[in-house]
Amino acid sequence: MPFFSRNFNKPGPGVEKDEPRKKGAARFVELLARDMWELMKLNILFSLTALPSVVAFFIGFTMGFGLMLILAVVLAFPIGGGLTACVYYITKLMRDDPSFVWYEYRRKFKENFRQAAPAGIICTVFVYAHIWIWVGSLEAMLAGEPIGDIMGIIFALFSLLIFSLITPYIFLHFAYIDLKSLQTVKNSVLMAFGYFPRSFMGALLGGLIWMAFALFMPLSFVAFPLIPLIAFSLSMLLNMMWVWPPFDKHFSIEETLVKRIDEEIEE
Repeated sequence: MPFFSRNFNKPGPGVEKDEPRKKGAARFVELLARDMWELMKLNILFSLTALPSVVAFFIGFTMGFGLMLILAVVLAFPIGGGLTACVYYITKLMRDDPSFVWYEYRRKFKENFRQAAPAGIICTVFVYAHIWIWVGSLEAMLAGEPIGDIMGIIFALFSLLIFSLITPYIFLHFAYIDLKSLQTVKNSVLMAFGYFPRSFMGALLGGLIWMAFALFMPLSFVAFPLIPLIAFSLSMLLNMMWVWPPFDKHFSIEETLVKRIDEEIEE
């Protein structure tokens, strides 16, 4: 499947051997320039995974069909596996590890499908609930009505922040660490607050695309085609730029993988 694979026989950009990796914004631009096509393909795969649930939610939300909203939750069962596959593939790109989009996505999806399904459903329900809250608030504001209980809005913002801090670590655990789900959640909470500055920046930058989309509605609907094309991957990459380094350092993941490869070469 050439569309979902990379041509490693093609000459590279001429990076010197053992050249240290760039950091910060320079590293982000480098990854974006080098792997834009891979990120787009990854985004399309994840969009296809989430599409049945999203369509059911859209129909239920716009037409008031309660059964369709329930169906949207049921159809969210593959989203956890998709998110795990996405963060795994993006971190492979960040490690400069040769990879094939379709192969890696399918492999990680199958490996983590069952364990990640409950987390994926909970995350999907959380996102749908917030869409309901913020669309309702926007409609009230446009109609000149009181937005509602200010404490409720503050709670929604606070819950969104906590969600954004912890969720990336959960799916990184699914992708790399073999633990039971309860221990995974516990570890993720501890890491989210233990590395709070990086967790917060990851949540902030990873959410910029979605915040901009929400703030500029309905004008932002012009950019709607970018969501299935690149928005998910770009958001995850921005988040992983901050979250992956402490996670990798904490578990020595890249160091372990490099040693394993060296041992296999020696054998």
